[in-house]
Amino acid sequence: MPQRIIAGEEELRSLVGQEVGVSEWVELRQERIQQFAEATGDYQWIHLDADRAAAESPYGRRIAHGFLTLSLLSMLSGQTFRIDAGFKLAVNYGLNRVRFPAPVFSGSRIRARFTLGKLEEIAGGLQFIWNVVVESEGGEKPCLAAEWVTRAYR
Repeated sequence: MPQRIIAGEEELRSLVGQEVGVSEWVELRQERIQQFAEATGDYQWIHLDADRAAAESPYGRRIAHGFLTLSLLSMLSGQTFRIDAGFKLAVNYGLNRVRFPAPVFSGSRIRARFTLGKLEEIAGGLQFIWNVVVESEGGEKPCLAAEWVTRAYR
């Protein structure tokens, strides 16, 4: 899907309560899971040890870190939409809620759905509350559901 261009604050305001876009599918290869483990120091066997995961995991195979999936929101949103409203800077402000209802299996593909839940004026800019659902291809339920707070400054 092509990146959606949101042209200005008026269009942004009209999108509150609507799904803004859906990202492309992204494969979570084992190499990326390994790199995330190295970057964070989270070496739990369920993410890295194929034999042990097959024998002991309730999922029967390796899974990606939930926080890896969460960390991909910036990338997934960037490929989904761009806001052309003259902002100088955009930042992650935080998360109000995060849940990981289903695993992401090593080698599976995920995509994100972004709904603009709320838009608020703040000093010098706007605060966005994004309702994000990340799904795994073929999965029965989402692998991530989050209320993601970002800010953009004029």
